[in-house]
Amino acid sequence: MQTPVPTLFMRGGTSRGPFFLESDLPAETAARDRVLLAALGSPDPRQIDGLGGAHPLTSKAGIVRAGTAAGVDLEFLFAQLQPANDTVDTTANCGNMLAAVVPFALERGLIQAQGDETTARVLTRNTGMLCDITVRTPRTPEGRRVSYDGAARIDGVPGTSAPITINFLDTAGSVCSGLLPTGRVLDRLRVEPPATADFAAFDIEVTCIDNGMPLVLFRAEDLGCTGRETPAQLNADAALKARIEALRLVAAERMGLGDVSGRNYPKMTLVSAPEAGGAINTRCFIPHVCHEAIGVLAAVTVGTACVLEGSVPHALARLPDGPRKAVSIEHPSGEFTVELELDPRDPQKVVRAALLRTARLIMRGEVMVPAAAWPADAAPANR
Repeated sequence: MQTPVPTLFMRGGTSRGPFFLESDLPAETAARDRVLLAALGSPDPRQIDGLGGAHPLTSKAGIVRAGTAAGVDLEFLFAQLQPANDTVDTTANCGNMLAAVVPFALERGLIQAQGDETTARVLTRNTGMLCDITVRTPRTPEGRRVSYDGAARIDGVPGTSAPITINFLDTAGSVCSGLLPTGRVLDRLRVEPPATADFAAFDIEVTCIDNGMPLVLFRAEDLGCTGRETPAQLNADAALKARIEALRLVAAERMGLGDVSGRNYPKMTLVSAPEAGGAINTRCFIPHVCHEAIGVLAAVTVGTACVLEGSVPHALARLPDGPRKAVSIEHPSGEFTVELELDPRDPQKVVRAALLRTARLIMRGEVMVPAAAWPADAAPANR
């Protein structure tokens, strides 16, 4: 017999995946991960036997529970899976999936609508990050319900949806020791090739930064790129990806992250001068596949790096004046605007980051988990 697990399949920003109540999953971590792998269909490049979409952006899951700390309404645990691997990584954040947390909680009755808009404070358990998320909850004949229809548009998602505002309260040093984990805004790294690599050692300037997502930023031209390549072109360049991965391993050590060969961070981001009226142009690897757009927290971190004098992107960026800056991050499928507010006493310190996302409930029901992953007699008591 298979075990049915209640789930809502949701899009959050430019990602998607099943969302679960924590109480509907095994309490023990290894057992929980077996259920998530079975639900998504990993490991298998096509994820043909599960809900995964054969891409890192569609190999994600969300686990939600009511808040347990004072002032916290909801707690969210993000799980990153990979199509071809049997790993479940809960050490990093995902700002896109975060956009679906409050709609999920409203749908499942964890919180109640407050009025035409509902704001909930969400703790991301992966890193302890707090944010306030506001969604629209208009009155309907059945009472106030979360609205998915609206005029908000985000690049990387077709059509329009109701806006969801995310106001990040504390993102610096989400995984690393601080905003600048090497203690410098600019580092010059020496990258030696592994024994199996077919490239020579090279030196490169990077900015290592973590304002919600650990990133390594470097000029596209320093690795022989223009920064205008498509994700398909970059993904097909095995030699380039080998150099980026070697750089990632070196940079991670400098960032205090240790051996990240089995981790999904730091993300590697090529930057170049803007092409379409934005502040900076990006190509972001997550970490081995080039993103079709850019992640929410990666965009926040790139925007932060742009305002830091001496950083790799600062010299390339075109920024508006004033302490409150709308920083437009160009990416392969459009742009992503992040609103950053700087400390007037310290113009290199970001005190607030806010952005707009959308989300949609795609399906509600049960995902069937094979007994080999979760025997029916081991299911939670509320099953």
